[in-house]
Amino acid sequence: MSDTLEAVIARAHAAAQESFIASSGPGGQNVNKVATAVQVRVNVYALRLAPLVFARLKELAGSKMTAGGEIVFTARSYRTQEANRTDARARLGDLLREAHNLPEKRAKSRLNRVGKVARLDGKKKRGVIKAGRGRVSLD
Repeated sequence: MSDTLEAVIARAHAAAQESFIASSGPGGQNVNKVATAVQVRVNVYALRLAPLVFARLKELAGSKMTAGGEIVFTARSYRTQEANRTDARARLGDLLREAHNLPEKRAKSRLNRVGKVARLDGKKKRGVIKAGRGRVSLD
């Protein structure tokens, strides 16, 4: 499955289940009356991700991912439902983008023969210096 990133994000937004919950914090009576916080749930298995991307997403999501394979975002930063909904969807898109940025493989460094000999000579000289630091005997 070599879907483009934007197709995966669009599929995630389509599969997202949103529920509005009462938010906490300041806001007076508005907090008690209006459910402005949004909780977005996305089933990761429905996104059909590549195995490497899925593993990275699982690692990045951390505690946001449930045992059932759902990622849960709760957005309550703003005072309106629409702003919180936009924030949650943006955070979901950012997480998927980050999961698609796979780290580059590290190339193993190689040391040539001359460098290896020089390193071993340096270690030998240092050992001789340290060996001379012993306790002084009065013979």
